[in-house]
Amino acid sequence: MTELSLTPLRELCDNFKADIVDGPFGANLKREHYKTEGIPVLKIQNIKSFKITLKKMDYVDDEKYQELIRHSYRKGDIVMTKLGDPLGESAIVENIKDGLIVADLVRIRAQKVDTKYLCYHLNSPVTSAYINSQQKGTTRPRVRISVVRDLPIYTPPLAEQKRIVAILDQAFADIEQARAKTEKNLKNARELFESYLQQVFSQRGQGWVETTLENLVTDDCSLSYGIVQPGDDVHGGMAVVRPTDMKKELINLDGLKLIDPVKAEGYQRTKLKGGELLVCVRGSTGITSIACKSLAGANVTRGIVPVRFDPLKISDRFGYYQFISPLVQTQIKSATYGAALMQINIRDFRKIILSVPTLEKQTEIANKLDEIAPELKKVERIYDSKISALDELKKSILQKAFAGELTKSPVNETKKGVAA
Repeated sequence: MTELSLTPLRELCDNFKADIVDGPFGANLKREHYKTEGIPVLKIQNIKSFKITLKKMDYVDDEKYQELIRHSYRKGDIVMTKLGDPLGESAIVENIKDGLIVADLVRIRAQKVDTKYLCYHLNSPVTSAYINSQQKGTTRPRVRISVVRDLPIYTPPLAEQKRIVAILDQAFADIEQARAKTEKNLKNARELFESYLQQVFSQRGQGWVETTLENLVTDDCSLSYGIVQPGDDVHGGMAVVRPTDMKKELINLDGLKLIDPVKAEGYQRTKLKGGELLVCVRGSTGITSIACKSLAGANVTRGIVPVRFDPLKISDRFGYYQFISPLVQTQIKSATYGAALMQINIRDFRKIILSVPTLEKQTEIANKLDEIAPELKKVERIYDSKISALDELKKSILQKAFAGELTKSPVNETKKGVAA
């Protein structure tokens, strides 16, 4: 890309001060202005790269809309995030009523460039690198509206823009098709394992006993919520596990938030010894992980309940497999309630039914599952790797497109990446 090929985004608009605007100042659009229906308001969580999601929408009445109409969007506009991580995620407005944006978004209406071409450009590594080089803030990165208005855009002639869009459309369609197939294969593998777990825990033989969770834990396990608010990071403080940390089977100290131990003095009942099951009871209810021994002395947030099994009644591995099985997960989902924040009442959680055979039989079942589970993990790693490769291929093609290096047809490169 040469310097002469670049045009500031504002110069691609008829009137950049009216065409590139962010949302209204906070006092002008507050929670109290929101309605359950009316004119939609787009927020950060609604904007993903190339896509607007309509989850957890808020609305305003026509009076508020008219008052803030300068901050409105309409079909064909581009909406971009200017706060958060990653910065600069952009999507074209389609299949949604005209509405407003909040202060952390930018609405772009550029008349002198192909809209789809511009959306591809804004989501490219080229633009992302520039935006992130201009960001301000550490805990909540952001960029000023002036940075967005001055974004350098590679602007070949309109015919070339449309040619690039056609190439990218085809390449992305091929990649998305491969991604969908890979995700389906991964889903099928997980469902096969879940089906096996269902069979193990539903086709019970002689000697199995049904009982509630609260009857299977140690005397010092209260089956309680953890710390309500973890507070700020404190160097050398006490580790605390949050629901967002529960993305793997085994949880260790890596990446955990450290807090002032004084904040947890009233929560000794959820202090970890290491080895407990950690069950998410708010948000993504039912997600289950295991606390490594290194977490002895750590604690959990309100969204997690530690489960410490009585070894004379149930083994940890058997308990873990039963918790991730449809037998228990179905109970958790049926007891989950709420709209904005899904959760399960602690009383209902304590009454979850588990089926328990003899300890000898538990060991036999857990050993068998220990043999099968790694195969699933291996398949998951393979498919996750393929999905990551496809995502990287997208970035690579976008990088070339907006560095002026896109060949006339990247089909071979795309097919090679898809096959990988």
